[in-house]
This record gives sequence, C-alpha cells and structure tokens, in this order.
Amino acid sequence: MALLHPQASPPSVLSSSSSFIRRCLPIKHALKPRNCRTMYKSSSSVCKASWQELAGVLVFSAIPFTAVKAIANSPLGESLRRRLKERKKLAVDNSSRFKAMAEKAKKESFWYGEERPRWLGPIPFNYPAYLTGELPGDYGFDVAGLSKDPITFKKYFNFEILHARWAMLASLGALVPEILNLLGAFDFVEPVWWRVGYAKLKGDTLDYLGIPGLHLAGSQGVVVIAICQALLMVGPEYARYCGIEALEPLGIYLPGDINYPGGALFDPLNLSKDPVAFEELKVKEIKNGRLAMVAWLGFYSQAAWTGKGPVQNLVDHVSDPIHNNVFSMLNWS
Repeated sequence: MALLHPQASPPSVLSSSSSFIRRCLPIKHALKPRNCRTMYKSSSSVCKASWQELAGVLVFSAIPFTAVKAIANSPLGESLRRRLKERKKLAVDNSSRFKAMAEKAKKESFWYGEERPRWLGPIPFNYPAYLTGELPGDYGFDVAGLSKDPITFKKYFNFEILHARWAMLASLGALVPEILNLLGAFDFVEPVWWRVGYAKLKGDTLDYLGIPGLHLAGSQGVVVIAICQALLMVGPEYARYCGIEALEPLGIYLPGDINYPGGALFDPLNLSKDPVAFEELKVKEIKNGRLAMVAWLGFYSQAAWTGKGPVQNLVDHVSDPIHNNVFSMLNWS
C-alpha cells in the first residue's frame, strides 16, 4: 500500500528532517503514447536528489536495523535472551500442543483433505495426486503442473501468501482515499491511486490522510521516496526469509512458521487461540487475497480504459449501468 501511496510512507522521512529538492519537469495530462519516448529523451532530468538527501535517507533507513543490532548486543539484549530461555521450553511445549490440535482440526475441517471442495465442483476431473488438500485454499487447480516439485510448491505458496497480503493492503490504499474524498471527509491533493505518482512528479506536497500540514514523506521527491521504501523493505523481508527465529536475540519467541508466525507481534488479537477457527481463517485469508489480486487487474484495466479511479467507475456504473459498463467502453474504443 505504501508503494501506491507515497504520502503514507514511514515517518522516518518526515518533511521536517531535511530540505528535499522537488524540481520535476512538467508532464502534460494529454500526453500521447507515441510522444512518450521523445519526451523522455528530451528530458535532461526528471527528479533530482542531492547526495545529502540520499545520505539522509540511508541514515534514517538504517536506524531500525542499527537499533535492533545494538539492543541484541547490549546488556538489555542479553537479559531478554536469558528471560526467553527461561520461558522458551514452556512456549515450545504450548506451540507443539497447538500444532497438534491444529492438525486435528485440519483433518476434520471441510476445507482440507481429499473431501475438500474442488475447483470444478461436481464435474469429474483427474485432479493432481500431489495436491492433497494439506494447504489452505487448495482446490486441486494446477492445470500447468507448476506444483509437481514439493520444494517449488512450497515456494509458490509462500509467494502467493505474500502477494495476497500485499494486494489486500494495496486495495485498501487505493479505495479508502478515493471514498473519503468523494464523501467529503478529507480533501486529498490527489485521491486517485494511479495519479499519485504523477502528482509527485509535478512536485506536489501530499498531506497524509488529507490533513493539512501532516506530511509523511509528502514533500519529498519520487526518487527519494522509492529508495527509502526499498531500504525499509529489506529488513522485514530479510527477517521473514531468515524465519521465525530472527527475533529471538531480542527475547521474542514466535510459535508459528514463516507464513503464520503468530505471537503478540503477528497475532495481537489472539485470533489463533481456537485451532478450528484458525484453520478456517487461513482459507478465508487466501480466498480474499486471491480476490484482491484479481481486483488489481481490474484496477489497472479501469485506469487504462477510463482514466478514473475504481470507486468513481463504480459510481458511474451504478448511476447509468446501460451506458457505463465494460461493453460500452469496448465499443467506444
């Protein structure tokens, strides 16, 4: 979501931190595709950022990693690790019992195993034998045979969960500002998701949530914001890649696995307390995540065809469904 809405970037790049240069060449709204190459060739610079600005981004982005490392190597970190060792055995035992109950709940669940729903429903089909219904959202769909290798299958599942969660967050980031702006609750400089980047290229200062003066990276240039976001993503992705043991130097034990870590950090509402409900929530999550990924295909298509946001497209369709629909747009084109 942060990638789609630069104004919602982390507060480590507050506009008060330094005086960022936002000199960008003007870009016309009605630019024709055949003129894009000429324009970019003639542009000597699009968004300049001085070395002081980039150095500032590096420093601010390094603060979280440096702080974690410092705490882990400090007496406080040693105390946290010692306390974790004292209670880890109990935590591991509780986690093992929960996993056993989760496996039992999965075997008895409607959504797992050989009797789970399939993508063709009652229609007979030779479903792949390697799709056993062990993972949430497994409907036996793999017509291309991409998941024959178990290692590849696990990797694809990890990628799908990751992209599904990002798509759900990004959908909120695309829809909520436009809805709030249409309702008049907030006055955004640019509420439409795909125009936010253009607004930054023009040098606009974007207010977070449309609140005047509240700038979370709202006054910085696109280059600086992109670099900062890339750097801030390295830490969480590295921790996810390393696994749930990555936070143990800070005295934090996560009882789950790489996709469902659990614990106070990743399950503050304790939704996984009931194993039966937790296994169903996994299915609901992946189903909604897949829907969000498909929705983004619609967002992209609508932006390309209509030049409007998804909420405005919906409003137009509801107001006049006969003339505002996908078929009329195809005929119009």
